[in-house]
Amino acid sequence: MYDDILLPTDGSSSIVDALEHAITVASDQDARIHVLYVVDKRLYTAASDESKDEIRQSLEEEADIALDDARVRIEDEGIECVTHSEDGIPYTTITDYADEEGIDLVVMGTHSRTNRDRMVTLGSTTERVLKNASMPVLVVDID
Repeated sequence: MYDDILLPTDGSSSIVDALEHAITVASDQDARIHVLYVVDKRLYTAASDESKDEIRQSLEEEADIALDDARVRIEDEGIECVTHSEDGIPYTTITDYADEEGIDLVVMGTHSRTNRDRMVTLGSTTERVLKNASMPVLVVDID
């Protein structure tokens, strides 16, 4: 039923519950997990010219760490993993990636944003993905 599962991540510790759900579903379905980190371009485009590059580099480093952490955990379970980082607005980038890659299921947490993201994001990324995704979305309640 599910061959490709998408797990968006921001690297926060609260993503662990969603990751575990994605691993469980992937194990049951013999599916591949795609882990996507969206470098929110609004965070560096709104910055002063002097700090844009530094902020972007910091976000890209966070992405590399988050993707590597998830990849190691997934591959430790014997599940194929694809990682990808992309600049954009999180919910549109997530839904676009899911459509382009033929994702069968998106697994997301309800509170997986970092404090910095909460300051600039209007509305819930998870809610927007739910409204715009063309495939099922499994929402894991993270408190």
